[in-house]
Amino acid sequence: MPTDLFIALRYLHSRRKSRFVSLITWFSVGGIALGVAALLTVIAVMTGFEEDLRDKILATNAHLVVLAHDPVGVTDVAGAVATIRKEEAVTGASPFVLTQVMLSTPGGVSGVVLHGVDPATVGDVSHLPLDMKEGKVAALAEPPAIVDGDQRRPPLLIGNELARSLGVWLGDDVAVISPQGEPSALGGILPKIRTFRVAGIFETGMYEYDTSMAYCALTEAQSFLKMGSAVTGIAVKTNDFFHARDTATRVQTALGSPYWARDWIDMNRNLFSALKLEKVTMFLILTLIILVAAFNIISSLVMVVMEKGREIAILRSMGATRLFIRRIFLWQGSLIGCTGTLIGLVIGLILCTVLDKWHFIQLPGDVYYFTTLPVRMQASDFALVTLAAAALSLLATLFPAWQAGRLEPVEALRYE
Repeated sequence: MPTDLFIALRYLHSRRKSRFVSLITWFSVGGIALGVAALLTVIAVMTGFEEDLRDKILATNAHLVVLAHDPVGVTDVAGAVATIRKEEAVTGASPFVLTQVMLSTPGGVSGVVLHGVDPATVGDVSHLPLDMKEGKVAALAEPPAIVDGDQRRPPLLIGNELARSLGVWLGDDVAVISPQGEPSALGGILPKIRTFRVAGIFETGMYEYDTSMAYCALTEAQSFLKMGSAVTGIAVKTNDFFHARDTATRVQTALGSPYWARDWIDMNRNLFSALKLEKVTMFLILTLIILVAAFNIISSLVMVVMEKGREIAILRSMGATRLFIRRIFLWQGSLIGCTGTLIGLVIGLILCTVLDKWHFIQLPGDVYYFTTLPVRMQASDFALVTLAAAALSLLATLFPAWQAGRLEPVEALRYE
């Protein structure tokens, strides 16, 4: 064991007259441990929130969508789908129609986004078939129900929260009202109204989606909006959503004008940018806890330097260099900081594991995207927090160590 490390360990051992200094040292260790544990827990929760939100968004939405610079939409659907499927990274493609409508029932009224989808291929680009709580996606391919001899009731899939707010269930009728109506004889606009029958209930796990989305067959949406054979766009799924932007660029190049592609990052840029900014902000704010504990290290080491002035002078008289003296206190501060960091790391790991295994913290689903607190422990985040705590602890030792190295033996021993 190096001599300077041995002396540093001896200085950490409290004697009767230096119990107060030792108490400050333990406060420093506890402060760093508390800061590290809090920072690790918050970062793990925010990482889990971001990843779970991303997974839920990608489960409901495609990795990228192909649109056309045309008011009508995509007209050559078969040709575009064939070209998209030639891209090696593409694993699925499905045309869709997208519009905003209002659903009306005797139990209530709600504005939703109506998706016209192909029942045969929608499962290639989303988890809708897996999210079905009642009924199946295949029900969209069934012929419309006939009521009173001639009134057709096309099938409709709605979210469970939407069904609850409208007061409907399987087999109930829902009036779909589109603001994109037709001119009337009096010069006004008559909204389009068609009655659908609830054929399925889905649950994505996101309150926002379950209250604002509905699905019908692609052909029914085209007929309702009088789009002919055109569609709003083509949803595409890739084998790696992290490289969806590169795939979107290649698909857009292969299709040429007037097509253009948007990946899931562009479509949710504001949301994920806000989450990233919030994560960085919380990291900086909680790092202040560690910084406060680092100031305790400074104060405790300064008091040790004042208390050990006679011993330092004797070491200098025996030939110890200024660098040797400084290394003693660098070791002492580093030991305090590393001990607190390791304790905080263990506490953070235990706390994150408990939160991840036992979901005893419940969240209101109508306020947050999740019903339980998500936790994701990443080695990179833990390494960053550990290095930050260790760096702050080391920086806190520089001033006391520098002061100890400046101590002159004659001045320290003058009154001894």
